[in-house]
Amino acid sequence: MKNFDLNNLVRANVQTMKPYSSARDEFKDFDVAQMIFLDANENPYPNGVNRYPDPQQNSVKAVLAQQRNLKTDQVLLGNGSDEVLDLLFRAFCEPKVDNVITLPPTYGMYGVLANINAVENREILLSADFQPEVDAILAAVDAHTKIIFLCSPNNPTGNSFTDQSVVTLLQNFKGLVVVDEAYIDFSNKPSWLNELDEYPNLIITQTLSKAYGLAGIRLGIGYASGAIIAVLNKIKPPYNVNELTQQRALERLADTEKIQLEIDSIIIQREDLLKVVQEVAFVSKIYPTEANFVLIKVDDATKRYNQLIAKGIVIRNRTTQPLCENTLRLTIGTTEENKLLMEVLKSI
Repeated sequence: MKNFDLNNLVRANVQTMKPYSSARDEFKDFDVAQMIFLDANENPYPNGVNRYPDPQQNSVKAVLAQQRNLKTDQVLLGNGSDEVLDLLFRAFCEPKVDNVITLPPTYGMYGVLANINAVENREILLSADFQPEVDAILAAVDAHTKIIFLCSPNNPTGNSFTDQSVVTLLQNFKGLVVVDEAYIDFSNKPSWLNELDEYPNLIITQTLSKAYGLAGIRLGIGYASGAIIAVLNKIKPPYNVNELTQQRALERLADTEKIQLEIDSIIIQREDLLKVVQEVAFVSKIYPTEANFVLIKVDDATKRYNQLIAKGIVIRNRTTQPLCENTLRLTIGTTEENKLLMEVLKSI
């Protein structure tokens, strides 16, 4: 996007505010290990978590930046990706004035957060093959449209959006384009992280909940220009990522070989499941997937959902979502779990 001006997007009150500052921020250039902190009313007796955590999560950011060939000031960490997304609404969208655009069927939290923040959500349905209707999206944009949300690979459909559709939106929309890459590790497509320097209005969200197997620690990631991250840091809660989460993230991020083995295994299991599902009589369509789940169209989604529940298998019935009538979403489990799922699918 040429002539992109971030200042035109930031809410006026956010532009003038100063972020909360803790002693850990103020003395970050000192050797804090040798300092005595008596400023925060903490319990002084060591137990591993008696001190407040690093408010900027510098150790985790350094690892992520190194692994992704970025600068640390291009990284924001949140209490799950949902907090990162919420910060975008709070920083850039004026309640009851601005609007965002989402592309159903898609991740439901975009709409929830829009509602919480009193921001209009303009929904532009995906095409029949679950691709963005770029012309319709741009036609829906007005002076108060601040953000377009793209989930790619998309949840619940599993497919990635074409490069051309994303590029067209980045080049023709004067607001922010958020590409949610929660499932990017299961795709053969490269991450849009490679294009951050090319598009100043590009924001990418990722998570450690899926491929990294850390859903329980709630760590989401936002990647963007240093200028955008600086705005978000203004309104970020000072200790939004706790010490235990930071420690566990560092341990997991260091084990790159194991992570890749698990990703490879999930992809193999996904392909095995797809082969079996093709032979299931009540399945009428299998949608292309680049995620750790498969969306299938069946004869009666509610009936088949209940049959699986009766067998002790919980999946997701997506039939109420736009363009998803009579569809079920199957997450790839362990080898044993997938074997049982396949046996039950064939038996009913």
